[in-house]
Amino acid sequence: MLLDEVGELPLSLQVKLLRVLQERSVRAVGATQETPVDVRLLAATNRDIEADVQAGKFRQDLYYRLNVIRLVLPPLRDRREDIPLLAERFVRRFAEEMGKDVLGLTPDALRSLEVHSFPGNVREHENVIERAVALAGARSIGLGDLPPEISGLPLATAPALLSLPPEGCQLDDVMSEVERRL
Repeated sequence: MLLDEVGELPLSLQVKLLRVLQERSVRAVGATQETPVDVRLLAATNRDIEADVQAGKFRQDLYYRLNVIRLVLPPLRDRREDIPLLAERFVRRFAEEMGKDVLGLTPDALRSLEVHSFPGNVREHENVIERAVALAGARSIGLGDLPPEISGLPLATAPALLSLPPEGCQLDDVMSEVERRL
């Protein structure tokens, strides 16, 4: 079981999680009996848990229960060699999911990805590629398929599905326009 962003758990839930880990059982809401659980647990966070333990924001006993084998994975900006590998994997996955014949990225698009800092880490990279596959009009993702903050192209050059007027609009009219363009 993966506990993503475990550092964000409030103290009240940390107590309950600790009990589950110690007792190896859970009680469903409304149930009267405990159900045994046998899971391997992975916990992930981007927080400095040691600092949170010192500040009283994370239970020390839970920290030691979870910190059996620690893996430190640097952010994507510190492992630029992974960017092309992840991009290739994401392109294959999203092209298959969307039923599109997109095979990869142009060299310029790949270079733009490699120099981007990815403050949102791998999730941002994945989102960028999903968007690019969705917008790609060719078999290769080009600079114009990437967001302007990555491609370096002016906003007017980047493809846009729609723009909404500041005074508002009718949803049916907007959807009709988007469908017509697509």
